[in-house]
Amino acid sequence: MGGSAQNTLETCLRLDPARFAVTLMHGLSEESRMTAAERGAVRAGIDRARALGVEVVPVSDLVRRIDWLKDLRALLAILQVIRRKKPEIVHTHTSKAGILGRLAAWMAGVPTIVHTPHGHVFYGHFGPAGSRLFLLLEKLTARITHRLIALTERERCDYEQLGVAPARKLITAHSGVHIDRFEKSCRPEHRKDVLPELPQDAFVIGYVGWLSPVKGVMVLLEAMGVVARRCPQAWLVLVGKGSLEQEIRMRIRRLGMEDRVVLTGWRSDIEKLMPCFDLFVLPSLNEGMGRVLVEAMAAARPIVSSDTGGIPDLVKDGENGILFPPGDWKALADDILRLINHPRLARRMGLKGQHRSRRYSVEAMVQKIEKCYDELQRRATDSTVAPECRRVPSR
Repeated sequence: MGGSAQNTLETCLRLDPARFAVTLMHGLSEESRMTAAERGAVRAGIDRARALGVEVVPVSDLVRRIDWLKDLRALLAILQVIRRKKPEIVHTHTSKAGILGRLAAWMAGVPTIVHTPHGHVFYGHFGPAGSRLFLLLEKLTARITHRLIALTERERCDYEQLGVAPARKLITAHSGVHIDRFEKSCRPEHRKDVLPELPQDAFVIGYVGWLSPVKGVMVLLEAMGVVARRCPQAWLVLVGKGSLEQEIRMRIRRLGMEDRVVLTGWRSDIEKLMPCFDLFVLPSLNEGMGRVLVEAMAAARPIVSSDTGGIPDLVKDGENGILFPPGDWKALADDILRLINHPRLARRMGLKGQHRSRRYSVEAMVQKIEKCYDELQRRATDSTVAPECRRVPSR
């Protein structure tokens, strides 16, 4: 239940049912080692989609890792469903599912193919060889794609500058957030009810996201080692799970910060947790958008974040937060201490962020996506689809 999953599900739930009949195909997330609470949240989302008329089709072979046999079986399964449903539009999400889904849609002769990458994997995720492979695959599948939807202007520019797709195929539609849920929570419940581990006088630095290398959590821990020595009240709360969890616990012990760091695991009540933070930090090495930043902004939290990917679209340096060079833990420590030592500046940044967050609502996202669909449908009807995107359905 990361940002891309929430974005996709919200789109399915909120498309105008009078005009769109939606089928949602998804993998089973077997590799993510979901907790019982997370599985419950996924099931609740799927049940809600079905209740609203969305046909939900699980694809057991659609996995995150590269597995040529499973990938082929997933491609055939997706192709079978598309040929049965005969959709006018296929909209894919994320890199792996996007490659397989678009290829199946092209093979089935679907007239309109749309893709949302949710950031890209051209750096920070894999080594040089893996990054080059995914860049090549994205360039090839972009040729059969009518529209690529970037989450931020920075991401859109990356796709154009890297030669993935021409400007005419690229638009921007930010990942939408339920802003009101976080605005209403700006006066939080007593901290002890949400995070009982925290002392009353703690200055709480919060992180929400995957505990994975690309998220830069180790950079945050190194910075926290400096912050903790200079500010005895500083505490760090890490919300999430991932492959680095064991390594993170070991690093915390080596830094001697067992009594200053709280690991909550995966949580569904982010709207309750966010107001417990005095400061929100996102130290990613690569980030498509970081919708959690919008949640922090809506809750009027000041932000310190890395200057990478689409983050500068949301966080304006010196206005609603501070940006630091990715991987620079010393700069991160200095920026955190600056906001600890200047509470009025931190409050001013939080309020500016809250005002700015309203442009990133779920409603605004779905309106942009519906507008994109309508425009592409008109072009398909007028037979003006780009030649490289046409294909006669196989018989």
